[in-house]
Amino acid sequence: MPDRLMLLDTASMYFRAFHGIPESIARADGTPVNAVRGLLDMIARLTTDFGATHLIACWDDDWRPHWRVDLIPTYKAHRVERHVPGGPDVEMVPPGLVPQVPLIRHVLGLAGIAIVGAPQHEADDVIGTYASTAELPVDVVTGDRDLFQVVSDARDVRVIYTARGMKNLEVVTDAVVVGKYRVLPEQYADYATLRGDASDGLPGVAGIGEKSAATLLGRYGTLEGLLAEAADPDSDVPAPMRAKLAAAADYLAVAPAVVNVVRNLELPTLAEAGARLSPPDGEARLELERLVTEWNLGGSVKRLLAALDTHV
Repeated sequence: MPDRLMLLDTASMYFRAFHGIPESIARADGTPVNAVRGLLDMIARLTTDFGATHLIACWDDDWRPHWRVDLIPTYKAHRVERHVPGGPDVEMVPPGLVPQVPLIRHVLGLAGIAIVGAPQHEADDVIGTYASTAELPVDVVTGDRDLFQVVSDARDVRVIYTARGMKNLEVVTDAVVVGKYRVLPEQYADYATLRGDASDGLPGVAGIGEKSAATLLGRYGTLEGLLAEAADPDSDVPAPMRAKLAAAADYLAVAPAVVNVVRNLELPTLAEAGARLSPPDGEARLELERLVTEWNLGGSVKRLLAALDTHV
C-alpha cells in the first residue's frame, strides 16, 4: 500500500475512550482498564481502515505550557488540579484514568508504536510540526477542533474527527472546514481567536461570534489584515466593529501565538522515531500477550497485533 502517516492526538483519544467505555472493565484488583482497551481498539481500527503505514502517538509533554499561560492566563485554567512552581501544572484527570496512562505508554512501547512529545509543548504542536513537514500524506486523529488549522488538500493532510464517536468518524478536508465554518483551514486559527473557545479558556472578542468572525475573515482574509484595516480611519470597517477590536487589543496581540500550533519543532524524523508500523518482535509480543491476562486487556491487544501483523 502507498505510504501514509497517521498522527494521534493521544490524550484526546484516551480521554474519549475512558468516558466512552464503562470503568467496570477492570483488572482483578479493580484498576480500570477501559481507556487502555478503548485506545488499542481505536488504533487497530483506524490504522486498518485508513491505510496507515506510519504511526506516531503524539504526546503532551506539557499539556499547558507556561509560555502560553504567560500570554493568556486563562488558557486551560479550568482544567488545572494543582499548580506546580517551575514545572508543568497537574491536569484534572479522573482518578480511574490516572493509573492507566503509564500502562498506555508501556503497551504502545511494546507494540513498537512511536511516542513523540516535545518539552514545553503540547501534542498539538508535535502534530502541527509533522503535518507541516512530512513528505507523506497525513491523517490526524483527534476530537478537538483546534487541529482543523492543519488541514490541507494541497499537502494531503486530513483530520479524522472523533468527536461523535468511532461509529461516526468524519474525514475533515478543506471543503468540510469551509462548509462548517465558512473559513479556509489556514484561517481557522484566526477564526478561533476572534470567536474564542471556552473549552480552552480563550475569551475571544466580546461581541464577535462564529458568524461575524467568518464574515470578517471572508472580507479581510486574516486577523492581521482585519486589524490593519481597523486601524485605518479611511477603511470600511464599521465604527462598532472598530470599538470591539480596540477593546480586545491586548488579547488580540498575544492570542495568535497561543492559538496557532507550532510547526517548526525539532523532532526526530519518521525513521528516527520508528514510525513505520511492523509486528513487534518475539520478546515484546510475549510480554504483550502476558499483559492480556494480567491486566484483563481482552481482545484489544490481539486486535492490535492482528493490525500490526499486516505490516510485514
